[in-house]
Amino acid sequence: MMTGGGQSSLRARFALAMLAWVIGGLVLVGVSASDLFRRHVEGVFHAELEEHLAELVGLTEFDTGGQPKLSRPLSDPRYGAAGSGYYWQVGSVSAIVLRSPSLGERQLPGRLTGETSVVHMRTRGPFGDAMIYGTTHRPAGHSPLQYLIATDTRHLDDAVTAFQQELLAWMAAMALLLIVGALIALRFATRPLDRLASSIARVRAGLDQRMGSTWPAEIVPLANDLDRLIESREAMVTAARIEAGNLAHGLRTSLAVLTDEAETLADHPAGTTLMAECTAMARRLDWHLARARAAAGQGAVIETSLPNALEPLISAMRRLHAARRIIFTADGPPLRVAIDPDAFAEILSNLLDNAGKWARTQVEVRWETWNGSVVISVIDDGSGIPAETVESLWKPGVRLDEAMPGHGLGLAIALDLTLGANGQLTLGKRSDHQTGTQATLKLGAP
Repeated sequence: MMTGGGQSSLRARFALAMLAWVIGGLVLVGVSASDLFRRHVEGVFHAELEEHLAELVGLTEFDTGGQPKLSRPLSDPRYGAAGSGYYWQVGSVSAIVLRSPSLGERQLPGRLTGETSVVHMRTRGPFGDAMIYGTTHRPAGHSPLQYLIATDTRHLDDAVTAFQQELLAWMAAMALLLIVGALIALRFATRPLDRLASSIARVRAGLDQRMGSTWPAEIVPLANDLDRLIESREAMVTAARIEAGNLAHGLRTSLAVLTDEAETLADHPAGTTLMAECTAMARRLDWHLARARAAAGQGAVIETSLPNALEPLISAMRRLHAARRIIFTADGPPLRVAIDPDAFAEILSNLLDNAGKWARTQVEVRWETWNGSVVISVIDDGSGIPAETVESLWKPGVRLDEAMPGHGLGLAIALDLTLGANGQLTLGKRSDHQTGTQATLKLGAP
């Protein structure tokens, strides 16, 4: 059994190994049990025939004319029933003198003549293959007599066949029980692997900080190594964020100085060029810092509460767009979102500010849960965005209207931070088909 990508399934390999072991073991048990039963039944048949042979010799007596006869029939009535498959025969060197009623007019092969000890053989009998026991006895004052007693091997074969059929049914039921039990045991034994995969996924999504220690002894070393790896990565990210902050501070200070100098040269062509380059440098600086924040936020313990995280953003947007009297509203149930609060604030502030710039009168924020995710919609009642320009708006520095204030970095930063939180961000027409634009942010729920 193979899983996606051609990778072997550990459970499937265990299951196939157990299936082969169960089937192989039961086949070996079945063959051994069948052979043991055959030998046991055959031994019973041999002992029974020897007893009947001794009884036949003991019951033989002679009449006044010197002819052999039986003092009474054998104790087993099967020797007197035609077609029973049990026979006996007494004969002299030259002729058969006595035979069982079951033998009818047929006779047993006399190849055991002259043997004084009890011997047996499997050979062709009067009605098929038979087991024949024989001996030669010399009664006092009489000629030696050959005693033969036999039974058809079909009785042995029928007993073995009936046992094998019952054994096969028992083995099939036992195989089913063993396989089901083995699969249940396998499922129980590999549950820690499922829990391990789930725990790794939660750490990767930022829902848990560490793997923890409540693992079976075989998984504890792996969990501990993963925790050490997470700690090492967090230390590296923390150091990188501090270094990026220091670098940003130094660069912004230098940019401020250059921008002041450029403003003093506003009437000179060189001043215009210098101001354009400073603006471009500021954009690149904001862009790379946003990407650094997005990368740093991945793997951290994250959780943001709604509507608490939105309230200060809505208040800030109301003040920012107060001159145009844009109404900002928020509506949705109390929820928790799997994202760092700072990253969430950065994303929503960019989406709200972008919507506020293009709205005519109102910007709405709505959120709900859907298929285990939290879906947040930022909706404005502006003129809308042409479908052919949506893709280009995600690129840094691209603006729909150059007359609008801004640097064209907001949506690009929001998208990077969203992807860093394993979320999705789309931009398009309103879902209610009214005029305007709807930005849809889909994030995981903790």
